Amino acid sequence: MRELLPLSMLGGLLGLDVVCFPQMMISRPLVGATVAGAFVGDTYTGLLVGATLELIALATLPFGASRYPEWGSAAVVGGAIAAALHAEPAGTVTVGVLATLATAWVGGWTLVKLRVWNAWLARRKRGALEHGSRGAVVGLQLAGLTSDLARAMLLTAVAYGLIFPVARATVALWSFDEHLSRAVTVGAASAVAAAAAWTIFHSARGARWYFAGGLLIGLLILAMR
Repeated sequence: MRELLPLSMLGGLLGLDVVCFPQMMISRPLVGATVAGAFVGDTYTGLLVGATLELIALATLPFGASRYPEWGSAAVVGGAIAAALHAEPAGTVTVGVLATLATAWVGGWTLVKLRVWNAWLARRKRGALEHGSRGAVVGLQLAGLTSDLARAMLLTAVAYGLIFPVARATVALWSFDEHLSRAVTVGAASAVAAAAAWTIFHSARGARWYFAGGLLIGLLILAMR
């Protein structure tokens, strides 16, 4: 568990990027899982988990007051778990994706609680805010950033610490073939991605033909490799 501290720091940074700062897209699952895999010692497995998660994350539109999965910290957990268990390749990607989904669901709940916390802080400073106090505004901004960083770090540490032993035991008992396991996982993720993509752009003129063309080109590239 010596990797717990660097992973929690990475999870804190990526969790902060989701909403607060700097919003540079480094919290995308592809980035989070790949970097976490590199931290643990297997970048390739982390990349596989991240690419699969990106298909699922297409359905997430993180804006407004809606509740959505927190992919930044969760991808760190899933990528690191899969990379740490790469010696048993059959179930590692599947287990890593499942670990990410569980963490992302809890992460979405923590974001809601963070908003409640921020609102409570703002109510305490209401008088100063109404008078245009610069210090009150800056203080609330810093408090919100610090709270989000602490939330993401704690989420990453707790999720990794709790899920890793379960994941290790699951992979040890895994009986499905490596290729079958990955095919089922990626297939399910692709179905989610297709549904999300169609929901987003189906009303655009000619969208179905653009989609079909892009899919055909992608399949041709894959077949030519």
